[in-house]
Amino acid sequence: QVQLVESGGGLVQAGGSLNLSCAASGRTFRDYGMGWFRQAPGKEREFVAAISWGGGVTLYTDSVKGRFTISRDNAKNTVYLQMNSLKPEDTAVYYCAADRSPRLIRLPRLPSDFGSWGQGTQVTVSS
Repeated sequence: QVQLVESGGGLVQAGGSLNLSCAASGRTFRDYGMGWFRQAPGKEREFVAAISWGGGVTLYTDSVKGRFTISRDNAKNTVYLQMNSLKPEDTAVYYCAADRSPRLIRLPRLPSDFGSWGQGTQVTVSS
């Protein structure tokens, strides 16, 4: 199991940017696919983006395509979510998650695909 800690959230105006970081523990971090979810008030947890354990494949939910970029630096045991052109509807608590098993060929996307979760970081976008 991987332990995860998110950081980088905050309050920004619409059109602004934030870069979220997720620091992971464990020597096998590089073997796990990673993802970001978010949960807004009154809504269920929503998939945002995922990246393969090798870093070569990414997936985004339609609402963030072209605005958000997921990346990873395995040497630093860190996954990032660069968020540009932020909108008020992006306001949510953002969670980092790690796949349940290492070196899987499929990209994780469903909440049940992930075995480890961070505590979340608040992102608030004002109009």
